[in-house]
Amino acid sequence: MNIKNAQKIVDNWIQQHGVRYFNELTNMAQLTEEVGEVARIIARRYGEQSEKESDKNKDLGEELADVLFVVLCLANQTGIDLQEAFDKKMEIKTKRDHDRHHNNPKLK
Repeated sequence: MNIKNAQKIVDNWIQQHGVRYFNELTNMAQLTEEVGEVARIIARRYGEQSEKESDKNKDLGEELADVLFVVLCLANQTGIDLQEAFDKKMEIKTKRDHDRHHNNPKLK
């Protein structure tokens, strides 16, 4: 599945099940909340914080999918072709960062 297709899937889901998109500010708050849930899992599972028993069953993949869902909603409701934007960004990063990362002694 490509990003353009994912945007269509989300839009269809919103039309069939979600009634309408939440407004952009609500979705931005929702995105922040979902990213916080990802951060909590990462910090406790892979960082130095201890993981609470109640957090051990949290699914990182599910939380990342929540982030993706909200990002796709924001792209849809603001008229962004995220596939096009992503492809353009990858081209920019490839040109800009290839030598920089290969020459970074911290990454060796």
